Amino acid sequence: MDHEHQEPVLQVQGIAVGYGDQGIQHDVSFDVKRGSIFAIMGPSGCGKSTLMKALIGLLRPSAGALRFGPEDYWALDQGRRDDFGRRFGVLFQGGALWSSMTAEQNVALPLQMFTHLSGAAIDSLVQLKLSLVGLDSGRRSMPADLSGGMRQRVGLARALALDPQILFLDEPSAGLDPIAAKRFDDLIVQLRDGFGVTVVMVSHELPSLFGICDDGVFLDAATHTAIGHGAPSVLRDSSDNPTVHAFMRRELPAGNEKPA
Repeated sequence: MDHEHQEPVLQVQGIAVGYGDQGIQHDVSFDVKRGSIFAIMGPSGCGKSTLMKALIGLLRPSAGALRFGPEDYWALDQGRRDDFGRRFGVLFQGGALWSSMTAEQNVALPLQMFTHLSGAAIDSLVQLKLSLVGLDSGRRSMPADLSGGMRQRVGLARALALDPQILFLDEPSAGLDPIAAKRFDDLIVQLRDGFGVTVVMVSHELPSLFGICDDGVFLDAATHTAIGHGAPSVLRDSSDNPTVHAFMRRELPAGNEKPA
């Protein structure tokens, strides 16, 4: 899919994020094109998930703007931000399912909270979303009784419940075996191609980055800013930044012994 001429669905302009006086990343800018699978990359501890929290409305940036179309998300009032939030689907690391609810009940939750649909209509939508992610068994199971890959699919079905424009995924294949991870990656591509959903994913799993991501930003742990922009495979093959090159090829430059 060619995204070169696609309008950006999300523009990050000079964002700075952190906790209290601790700055994690600063002056981060990038555009996410509609229909792309966009990667937020970098080694552990560089601030990928912290940046994701700012993108989905859980952490107010200390500087910069986050634009969806003409509107700056963090300049809106809380009610307007809540309206925007319903356009986002979020899959947290590990699925983050409610352990006391069945798979079906987990997927039904956003529909019960944010729509006025009848119980029967919600049940029908839940079955549809679970079918979309290829989960035809285990629907009445508790999360503890499901495999890691199945839990991720339930979490994805829940993230898709409100038909989001943008799907945010935090380390979606972490902890999955290579076969389950590849199946999950394939599912993401199918959802993008079939429904036109834009995907933003935090990951440091090279097979996923090279296999499905067509754009991205690389966050540096040392300088606390973005030092690479582009498709992961392009950064791997042509970046002249030694940190980016080393990460993408899983080598460490001399004097930088921090594990990825």
